Amino acid sequence: MHALDIDWDHPADPLPGPRLDHVRAYVATAGADGHLWHGVPTLLLTTLDRTTGRTVRTPLIYGEDADRLILVAAAYGAPDHPSWYRNLTAHPEVRLQVGAAAFKATARTATPPERETYWEAMTALWPAFDDYQAAAAPRELPLVIVER
Repeated sequence: MHALDIDWDHPADPLPGPRLDHVRAYVATAGADGHLWHGVPTLLLTTLDRTTGRTVRTPLIYGEDADRLILVAAAYGAPDHPSWYRNLTAHPEVRLQVGAAAFKATARTATPPERETYWEAMTALWPAFDDYQAAAAPRELPLVIVER
């Protein structure tokens, strides 16, 4: 698939339920409703589906360090990595919406030292990440670094 063939402007959204409601509110209000979710910042990550070639949008909690955004591929502690993570490992070019700002970015898995550095900050932001890691064992939850 060529970059020109990718429709980044019309991604598929989550199935009906709370995540879809979150995405719709976020998009409709340019993040005014949805950027803060349960007191933590969230963004909308759009990836290229590695099997269908369609774009897919996912709401995720994020942390920040300078110009980097940090994501946790938790999947609520499932034994397998979430689809969005497998998508970006196959195609690291992504699109983000953070509040009202929408932009292109590149995503990659954090190195082991980066993971060690950011894990504590991410669990301080959302303590359930520790529970998800315990549930996912022996799978290590990847941290993802996203940069413009």
